[in-house]
Amino acid sequence: MSNELTTNTENKIALLNKQELSDIVKPLNREIYLFDTFIAGTLLLRDPELLKKVEVGEKLVLRREEKIYDSNCINIYNSSDEKLGFIPEKDNVVFARLMDAGKCLIAKVSDIQDKSHMKVITIGIYLVDF
Repeated sequence: MSNELTTNTENKIALLNKQELSDIVKPLNREIYLFDTFIAGTLLLRDPELLKKVEVGEKLVLRREEKIYDSNCINIYNSSDEKLGFIPEKDNVVFARLMDAGKCLIAKVSDIQDKSHMKVITIGIYLVDF
């Protein structure tokens, strides 16, 4: 009978061994937009040329790093692990709590403006939900 239910005794873990776990989980994740802010601290960079490589739409890495002056500090890095700045202190409290609770947050560049003496890079912050 073609419509009959059968029990499958195949080893399920063996199926995972044929693919990377990230390839299996990728279709299940989604990015939930949370907030817009900007990259602070760009004037403090040792190499300001890094900012010239940043492009609209680029995904950036957020990393918690407690500082003496800001216990909720979240630094922002490009895909080459070069520090671009940090989330402004006025905006970082809720995001730091989410990251401390194990949530994965990323940033995406949404706008870049050249001001008279600096580059203003606007980012959107997203929760990566699995």
